[in-house]
Amino acid sequence: MHMADALISPAVGGVMWAAAAGTAAYSIKKIQKDMDEKRIPLMGVMGAFVFAAQMINFAIPGTGSSGHIGGGILLSALLGPYAGFLTVASVLLIQALFFADG
Repeated sequence: MHMADALISPAVGGVMWAAAAGTAAYSIKKIQKDMDEKRIPLMGVMGAFVFAAQMINFAIPGTGSSGHIGGGILLSALLGPYAGFLTVASVLLIQALFFADG
C-alpha cells in the first residue's frame, strides 16, 4: 500500500504479514490440487499487465496516501481467487523489493 510512514503500527503490520503468509500457503495447496497447466502462462501475462498498470499512481487528497488500479480484483476475476492471490502477491513482492514501491 502507499501510505505515509507510521500510518499503521508494527503489531498490525506483523499480523497482516502472518495472515498473508497463511493465505499464500493455503493458495499454494489449492493450486497444486486444481491447477490447469494452461493457466500458468495466463498468470504470467496478467501479472505483467497488472505490474505495469499498478506502477501508475494517483494521489488521494487529504489522506497522505495514493492509489492505483485494483489489480487483485482483476486477477481474481480472470484467474480465480487462489491463482489471482498468488499472482498479485508476486507482483507486489517485485514492486516492493526491486522498485521500493508500496
